[in-house]
Amino acid sequence: MPLHWDDKQKIMRLVVALSAGIILSSIAMMSQNKPSTGPGSSSEINAVYVDHEIAVDAAHPAAEWGKASPVSFDFDWQGKNPDAGRETRVRVLWSETTLYLRFECRYRELFLFEDSDPNGRRDHLWDRDVVEAFLQPDPSKERYYREFEVSPNGMWIDLDIFPEGLADLKSGLRRSVVLDEKSHAWNAELAIPMKALTQQFDAHAIWRANFYRVEGTKEPRAYLAWQPTNSPQPNFHVPSAFGGMRFVGRDSR
Repeated sequence: MPLHWDDKQKIMRLVVALSAGIILSSIAMMSQNKPSTGPGSSSEINAVYVDHEIAVDAAHPAAEWGKASPVSFDFDWQGKNPDAGRETRVRVLWSETTLYLRFECRYRELFLFEDSDPNGRRDHLWDRDVVEAFLQPDPSKERYYREFEVSPNGMWIDLDIFPEGLADLKSGLRRSVVLDEKSHAWNAELAIPMKALTQQFDAHAIWRANFYRVEGTKEPRAYLAWQPTNSPQPNFHVPSAFGGMRFVGRDSR
């Protein structure tokens, strides 16, 4: 039976609508595991649940890391001057006893300490190239949080930050770092005991957090931040600028 012109137009509109829906659906699926990028693109990161402890091995990441969508940043602490050559990606996993962080970094140059304590701890590690995580389990205590740093050659420091100053946290963290100088990339993994972060972990709570990066041999060095602090001079200690960290996955088992 021949189609009238009106019928043909209706069919064409239906085909276009269906095609658009398919395209939009495909784009959404493709973007699910892409890192959020750009200042303000995402103010939260999801920590994804694992029901067992995983090996900390930066060179051979556990398959579970594939469940954690990364956040990504390559701009400075004011959200300016993006530099793809210094892109940093962060993923987070959690179990009942451990918080896991994975940093994936591109770099332009290395500036490292050559000495540390026998266990790898190094005071003033931020004076060289590092990644940093500031974690605040109780947002109601704005000036109280934990600071963790690791360098491309595996040195580390953990600190308890409070209004009067800071102290060694002695968290018992474990870490692994791999450096690929040919590719100008380095990755780091941290496993932090939950008991060093909070005495009463609540998976329904939303923590506050920020992630940072320092690189360069002389000023002006590169000071990068996931959530820009917007301070006039480089300053990571701005809790009001922290983003959020949600704990997801356990209730969906």
